Amino acid sequence: MSKGKTIFGIIAIVIIAFLLFTLTSPILIIAEDTTEGSPGIDMAAKFSVLGGFDWIYPGSSVNENGQTLHNVHQDSPDDPYGAARDIMTYTYQFTPHIIVSVNPEAAEGIFGEGLIDNIRANDAYNGYAGSANVQGTMSRGDAVSTAMTSGTFNPLEIPIHILMGNIRFIPV
Repeated sequence: MSKGKTIFGIIAIVIIAFLLFTLTSPILIIAEDTTEGSPGIDMAAKFSVLGGFDWIYPGSSVNENGQTLHNVHQDSPDDPYGAARDIMTYTYQFTPHIIVSVNPEAAEGIFGEGLIDNIRANDAYNGYAGSANVQGTMSRGDAVSTAMTSGTFNPLEIPIHILMGNIRFIPV
């Protein structure tokens, strides 16, 4: 068996195990941005095989002390991902056991250059609200979805960015 087939087989097994795992515990996907100074979580989504993506606005996601998902790195510098798990449990009543962190380089590699600017443009200038969906308005999740679908999706970039460390899997 060639090395390429072995590597492809291992990747396929990991993907299948990952998807099966989401049947019992949704995964929290976070977009972490370190380009504006201290790290912050700008966007998040819950993912499961059965439910797909549910967008989560970090500024409206809090723990019992009112600390937001957006500021977990500042509020809980010793365990930001544990704090993110606790916020999901408190606000949304699900407890993720895996967090997938995606940085801007990975997001733009997968969904095309300018993704971050497109999200900001949709959020600020194209009628999307910057908070949770209010009847008659769009949410930031809608701004992200619109930007992601208007670009080109390149799934071949995913393993490259995993190997580069731009996409990280964090057990919590």
